[in-house]
Amino acid sequence: MNNVRTLAIRPDPGGVVPQTAMVMAAGLGTRMRPLTNTRPKPLVEVAGQPLLDHALDRLRAAGIRRAVVNVHYLADAVEAHLQRRDQQLEILISDERAQLMETGGGLVQARDLIGDQPFITVNSDNLWVDGPIDSIRALAASWDDARMDALLLMVPLARAHCHGGMGDFHLDAHGRITGRRRRARLAPFVWTGVQMLSPRLIADWPMGPFSTNIFWDRAITAGRAFGMTHQGLWFDVGTPGAIAKTEAILADG
Repeated sequence: MNNVRTLAIRPDPGGVVPQTAMVMAAGLGTRMRPLTNTRPKPLVEVAGQPLLDHALDRLRAAGIRRAVVNVHYLADAVEAHLQRRDQQLEILISDERAQLMETGGGLVQARDLIGDQPFITVNSDNLWVDGPIDSIRALAASWDDARMDALLLMVPLARAHCHGGMGDFHLDAHGRITGRRRRARLAPFVWTGVQMLSPRLIADWPMGPFSTNIFWDRAITAGRAFGMTHQGLWFDVGTPGAIAKTEAILADG
């Protein structure tokens, strides 16, 4: 019997929703070729809308006011698209045209735009549908700054639609992440690409591009990295084949 439970949500999910989020939109989109030969992956459409817009709409619906979007591959197209959007979110650009910094390096480069308060990060190639509660608001409601540096939204591997991996993390009975991210061995939970982080985690970074795994490992070692189970649908839209599968499941309700 699985003894891992979802972190308890306070009765008033009015925990303060972060005002700032970062959307990771700078990747090369190699797995999405040939669709990304002429357009960046964040602008690939799923269910009639670019992936980037799905992410930004979720942030706006949760009450976030400012989104930092990093750009690299076909950056002009991403920026032009953002300028055409109905500006219900303040959009700030973290420009990685000179060098793709990967996820950890992207956080470092954007740190002045992110600010000094806990913030949300979202990968633009993951699509999710909320369950009984808005997932970003649930992260905010569960955040405990005294004991957390990272709170990752997870989905059980069995419900990770279109995901070809073996899982990422194990959680203990209190929702604490145990052990580093696993890629070669089976793990019961997949990271959804959505998380809440403390800016104090962005410290003592290596030079050049690097993965967020470095920051996560520090938080895990200190017992300050937690996971919360997503109650709705989640899709890893990383390949052309995943688009049709995602759209079929969404159309089926």
